[in-house]
Amino acid sequence: MKAVICGAGISGLSSAAFLARGGWDVVVVEQSEGPRPLGYMIDFFGPGWRAAASLGIVPRLHELGYRVRQVDYVDRKGRARATLPFSGFAQVAGGGLVSILRPDLERAIREAVPPGVELQYGRTVVSVGQSRESVAVTLDDGEVLEAHLLIGADGIHSVTRELAFGPEDEFFRYLGFQVGSYSFSDPELAARLGNRFAITDTRNEAMFFYLLRDGRITAMAVHRTDSPGLPEDPRALLRSRYGGLGWICPTALEQCPRDIYYDQVAQIRMPRWHTGRVVLVGDSAAAVSLLAGQGASLGMAAAGVLAEELGRHSTISRALESFEARVRPAVLEHQKAGAAAAQWFVPGTRRAAFARRTAIRLAGIPGMKRVISSAVIGKSGAAL
Repeated sequence: MKAVICGAGISGLSSAAFLARGGWDVVVVEQSEGPRPLGYMIDFFGPGWRAAASLGIVPRLHELGYRVRQVDYVDRKGRARATLPFSGFAQVAGGGLVSILRPDLERAIREAVPPGVELQYGRTVVSVGQSRESVAVTLDDGEVLEAHLLIGADGIHSVTRELAFGPEDEFFRYLGFQVGSYSFSDPELAARLGNRFAITDTRNEAMFFYLLRDGRITAMAVHRTDSPGLPEDPRALLRSRYGGLGWICPTALEQCPRDIYYDQVAQIRMPRWHTGRVVLVGDSAAAVSLLAGQGASLGMAAAGVLAEELGRHSTISRALESFEARVRPAVLEHQKAGAAAAQWFVPGTRRAAFARRTAIRLAGIPGMKRVISSAVIGKSGAAL
């Protein structure tokens, strides 16, 4: 059996690794010219942890990832107004948790992909055709790849979804936020930041900072905006909008490069993730958003479930039905949590900011740590 996977991100590489281990002939096509270096820090835990263990990459995740000591919500002078001990997160997640840059998570999965998988960068899918027995994938240079299954794992702005299911705006749900991320070097700011994850305790826009082991600082900026349109110059927007947040923010913004990760915070909501011999996984099918977290974890878990179901069933159609039935309930739960998190992730009012600060402070009270941590990171959930 042969599969073509569109997208060499977390979900696509995971799908390639699991299917190849199950005996499939796998080709991965990715429109970027190589592994993407840009991306922000995520907390990896939950349903994807079992998938990572199955691929044997948990030790590598610990090697590439970080053990965050605490999360400080800081004022305009960098003083902590509320502190969330990260040990509470680990306890809720059953100990299986690591903070890791998205490119490093992709790297760990890519290293676990069997050598027989054909990984092609700089390739774009332009059309998809299906019959009862196969799917034909035409690339931008005219080459046609024939396979038994096409897996769309090309992210929230999926080309595969557009070609097989319809225009993006039918499924795209903007959540009222935009996000930018970049890394920079500044020894003085690194010393002021220290070994902590720091978030500005501000309303409507907030910056997140973490010191990497090579001395660089990773910065993420999230702000509220009713307009879903992306700015022509994201760097200029960040500098103008976040410059008044105080502490290290102005200096950090001065060092923002022109080429940064920048996108809308949104979800993908679809009534069905497969049609014929085409199936979507990860953000292509059901992005849960930055607000919900665990998108990478769910994508890895879904890839593992897809491979399991394809191995269990005699027909692809039955396997895809079973795959979707297993994964959809967990995804819907996290999408609901993501929509609800919009009130506290970057508060829009004084009342919401005060409520978040109070809840975080309560996390230090015995008996309340698990309750508050669960509310912040969501449910780790049972294995899919």
